[in-house]
Amino acid sequence: MREHIVVKTIVMEGQDASNKKSAFLVLMHGDREVSTKQLARLLAVKTVTTASEAAVTKYTGYVAGGVSPFGTKQRLPVYVESTVLALDRMFINGGKRGFLVELNPTELRKVLELTEVEVAIPAGHL
Repeated sequence: MREHIVVKTIVMEGQDASNKKSAFLVLMHGDREVSTKQLARLLAVKTVTTASEAAVTKYTGYVAGGVSPFGTKQRLPVYVESTVLALDRMFINGGKRGFLVELNPTELRKVLELTEVEVAIPAGHL
């Protein structure tokens, strides 16, 4: 299975100028990383970081490494790398480690409120 069509669900936190944190999800190709600087600029926040394992469970109800964008404990904003939606098919986590669900990316729009972003960078180039 090519890493590009495996879509990661990443729990992230943005911190604004008053140091208030807010959580959100980013859907990203498996062979790409998120440019946190670029995402922070887009969201108009001071910083963006990956949530800790404890925070992941607190926000989503899932264990880190097994996060699905569907059925999270708290309703979180979902940002998706725009090129994910151009795929013919994708594999995304179904709620536990190693459990991937195949679907057409257009189905994401039917069940999630998505905001498209362009924040992908090659893996290892942070």
